[in-house]
Amino acid sequence: MPLTLTYLGHSGFLFSDGKHTLVVDPFLTGNPLAKHKPHDITCNYIALTHAHEDHFGDTPAIAKQNNATVIAAFEICNLCTELGIEKTDPGNPGGRVYTDFGYVAFTPAFHSSSYQGRYMGQPCGLVISIAGKKIYHAGDTALFSDMKLIGEIAKPDIALLPVGDRFTMGPKLATLAAEWIKPKVAIPIHYKTFPLLTDDISEFKPKGVEVKEMQPHETWEYE
Repeated sequence: MPLTLTYLGHSGFLFSDGKHTLVVDPFLTGNPLAKHKPHDITCNYIALTHAHEDHFGDTPAIAKQNNATVIAAFEICNLCTELGIEKTDPGNPGGRVYTDFGYVAFTPAFHSSSYQGRYMGQPCGLVISIAGKKIYHAGDTALFSDMKLIGEIAKPDIALLPVGDRFTMGPKLATLAAEWIKPKVAIPIHYKTFPLLTDDISEFKPKGVEVKEMQPHETWEYE
């Protein structure tokens, strides 16, 4: 079954198996590179890596207009309920949430997580099983040695890795991450959106891993 990926810019993606659609980290409003608007997004599920505004983004609007289920850390789901989102499915690192399309599992990420100054639990990476494929969305994170373990356990087809430096890994450390995780394809994310993030990722060159650099609004079908 083919998997369709649409890049929303920054760290945001739409994943579809043709029947179900999951959006991850839908930061559109305020994103200078985003081509989509919140009303353009049609989905059944929203999954969040953490609650910083450049990841939580337009979650309330998208969830409400689609009656979508938000999958996120426990504290983020509590926030969503307070904001009037009716359907949430909380989890935390080490666990997984089963869905109509497969599952979303939570991994550690080395970062922080807050929303408008309020603590929002532990930041996460996500392992997504959809269309018979595995995707590892690392979220915002530093390089950490357990990425090797995530690769061994999840065996992802695709890894989405931050490369922007300053707040996450830069291109050199993300290269090492990709080599440890060993996906078939690595897609760089979380770069060039803002001046503090690098726009030069020429050093992102993992050995033995195909690199696919996607542009905002680009759609790719992975067989």
